[in-house]
Amino acid sequence: MNEPINIWATTAVAGSGATPGTATGAALENRSDIMQMTQATEYAVLRPAEPGAWPHGLRLALASRIARLNQADGLAGRYLEMLGAASQYTPLADPANSDTRPDLSACLAFTDNDATRPSDMSDEDNKTLQTAGISDADIV
Repeated sequence: MNEPINIWATTAVAGSGATPGTATGAALENRSDIMQMTQATEYAVLRPAEPGAWPHGLRLALASRIARLNQADGLAGRYLEMLGAASQYTPLADPANSDTRPDLSACLAFTDNDATRPSDMSDEDNKTLQTAGISDADIV
């Protein structure tokens, strides 16, 4: 991202509840470079130029799913809105839903476990993804 973005529209700031004209708002404005880098990182994860096996819609559904699993309903809603209700991936934003494709089913199980019990993750979890046919580049 080469052009400056409105920090008040970034996911991190919008979700924080901070507003212009407050002490917190002034601190954020003074560090707008960090907010812009944070937003650029979100774009790189959710909307990479080359998404590999994980299309942008699926990435947004997974982001919403992770937020829901962590009771971050506002953030889940933001990602779901970005995804759109008509997306084929919208049902996967709900942690109660799964998929029958082996690679996607393995990805959802991995995502759910990593989002809720990251300290329990091991090399075996990556091997499960590989066994499901997910390439190392797509695992990363």
